[in-house]
Amino acid sequence: MKLLQSIKLGNITLNNSIAMAPMTRARAESNGTVNDTTVEYYKQRASAGLIISEGINISEQAIGSPFTPGIYISEQIESWKKVTDAVHEKGGKIFAQFWHTGRVAHSVDKNGVLPVAPSALAIVGQQHFSSQGAMDYEVPRALETAEVKQVVQDYKQAAINAIEAGFDGVELHAATGYLPNQFLAESSNIRTDEYGGTTEKRSRFILEVMSAITEAIGGGKTGIKLSPSIPYNSILESDPVATYSYLIKELNSLPLAYIHLMNPLFLPEEGFEQYPKDVMGTLGTLTIHTVIANAGYTKETAEAELQKGIAKIISFGVPFIANPDLVKRFELNAELNTPDRATFYGGDEKGYIDYPFLEQSVIQY
Repeated sequence: MKLLQSIKLGNITLNNSIAMAPMTRARAESNGTVNDTTVEYYKQRASAGLIISEGINISEQAIGSPFTPGIYISEQIESWKKVTDAVHEKGGKIFAQFWHTGRVAHSVDKNGVLPVAPSALAIVGQQHFSSQGAMDYEVPRALETAEVKQVVQDYKQAAINAIEAGFDGVELHAATGYLPNQFLAESSNIRTDEYGGTTEKRSRFILEVMSAITEAIGGGKTGIKLSPSIPYNSILESDPVATYSYLIKELNSLPLAYIHLMNPLFLPEEGFEQYPKDVMGTLGTLTIHTVIANAGYTKETAEAELQKGIAKIISFGVPFIANPDLVKRFELNAELNTPDRATFYGGDEKGYIDYPFLEQSVIQY
């Protein structure tokens, strides 16, 4: 089974070709540090070939949702060291996913400060999960050009901090409508400076961030997550294949560890014909870097994807929430635990570190 085969990724060797996808769990402390429960959560799942952490805020400005962790002050860095040490002691590898939510935020969780974005355009047709419940999105404040350049430096410093915290590498969250995605998309970026207008200019922010990170921490330690066919958070493209083809080809010039590509999720059947249904076949073939495929895989469909030869690693989200020993369950063809969706976001140990391992449950072959 290809899923269980080891693979070299950048500068490291993974024990298998299964990755734990980044997933918001909203269980950090109010100051953005992670606690011992989070240490246990990642330690339990260290049998994954690669763990990609939940989204980690790169700055105070980056915060979008309550109880999400950061990596921009010393206390946060120190708290993550406990996580990386625990994963490494179990023989695992872990990358930090970098998060700047941009307009996917609300001032109630930002000390009254408006979210920032490429342009002063609000998300429509959705509400935001905040500490005060679901709220309509606000019109964000458009970043000045000098501020954009500062955000690039914030990402660079976060990368330095992540390596200090013991992470094996970092992943830029440039998917599902967060700040990098906001710069890339026509529907959220109507800037007239060097960061808006043409595909080349709208791609500039992501390319500058990736260049700054790789310069700071060296080659083979940086990945990027992209969602070419997910029009979520008011992200719309008239020609997504052209946009992402350009971006992915430009990323070929950087010494990256991988490109993490998401399959379509909730893509309407009508009115979105321009979006590729086969993301791996359409765009995964354009990169010289290792492809990690994400979204909606079972063990069987994941193995089939690897057999195609484009993706080399498959990342799983929800299955890892409910099955800390997912790799072993795949190996033994054992039944999977049922996830408790009511405990996905926020809360305590319930639905976080209390899912049973195989030795605590009945194995079914």
